[in-house]
Amino acid sequence: MKRAKFDDAAREALTDCVKKIETTTDAELVLVVRARSGSYRHADYLFGALLAFAVLLFLLFSPFDFHQYWVAIDVALFFLLGSLGASRSNTLRRLLTSGKFRAEAVRTGAAAMFYEAGIANTIAEMGVLIYLSILERRLELIADRGVLKGVNALEWNQILFDLRQAGRKPEPQVLLAGLENLAELMAKHLPATRENPNESPDAPRFELK
Repeated sequence: MKRAKFDDAAREALTDCVKKIETTTDAELVLVVRARSGSYRHADYLFGALLAFAVLLFLLFSPFDFHQYWVAIDVALFFLLGSLGASRSNTLRRLLTSGKFRAEAVRTGAAAMFYEAGIANTIAEMGVLIYLSILERRLELIADRGVLKGVNALEWNQILFDLRQAGRKPEPQVLLAGLENLAELMAKHLPATRENPNESPDAPRFELK
């Protein structure tokens, strides 16, 4: 079964979801979906080096005769091919990096986006960032002080846990289900008031290249 993608249809569905949520709460939601949260060049080069080393061993111990010039050429060629292949494979990049590295990359990316997207500058400090990074299969939720003061801590932590679990399967429908649970919490503790300006775009920000 083919996995759902973050395409135009997903953007429209997520936009409608954010609009609906913001009619029930004073919180200001910003949704960001990124292909990855950092450079994984070191993983690409590591895979290239491993492949080149395997080729070198084959050339050295193969029963066939190779001209010495071909050894250097083949090793360099397979290093480049391996690095290029890894750069196009989320699976290889995950396998060649630690969970700690990936988690830190997502936390750093989310924190930077919180300020870059102006979420920290809402009038009543009611900004909420939902940040999904696909390669790392991780979701971060960052809320401003006004939100954290208004919600119940235990309920907030449960929602945070549920959304992070949803982030392990980065698909539009899974994310939408998680947002619906967040909407219930926001409407309960931070209901919409008369002064509820829309301070940020409702459409999610997709950075998928």
